[in-house]
Amino acid sequence: MSDLIIKEVELDFLDKIKAISEKTFVETFGPDNTAEDIENYLMENINTKQVRQELANPASLFYAVELEGNVAAYMKLNLEDAQTEQGYSNSLEIQRLYVLKKYKKQGIGRKLMDKAIEEAENRQMDFVWLGVWEKNTEAIHFYEKSGFVAFDKHVFKLGDDEQTDYLMKYDVDHLA
Repeated sequence: MSDLIIKEVELDFLDKIKAISEKTFVETFGPDNTAEDIENYLMENINTKQVRQELANPASLFYAVELEGNVAAYMKLNLEDAQTEQGYSNSLEIQRLYVLKKYKKQGIGRKLMDKAIEEAENRQMDFVWLGVWEKNTEAIHFYEKSGFVAFDKHVFKLGDDEQTDYLMKYDVDHLA
């Protein structure tokens, strides 16, 4: 994987971020949800206008992973008011960390996670947090192996289906 590149991306990457967002969302959640709920979520949350607004928000950071000349994964980090839940001051949220199915099990998720933790350390954040669907056991296991622990939960609405997300966090060590 010597040709793996992680880079911060902005508005010029809109079409690529939108495309990988759609594909990874369907790959990850499609098998366990109705096609109608998936389609409605994509239309409401991963449309061109929404992705453009997210990319333009200075409190959100997007990273894309390019491998073999293709976008293989991406991550969205939120700071301050861009976070999807309020009340977690001096923290960084990983809102999305998605790897295309054909690139999984190659260490890409680990490299993105390291990047998120590095970003939190550089900004002197107290912790990194995220929400993960209770049925996404593969992701939960990955986050636990990465040092995250569950600290709360919330409801994530996918169409008419109210689903439970675990909120997990990683305490950032501030080395003096």
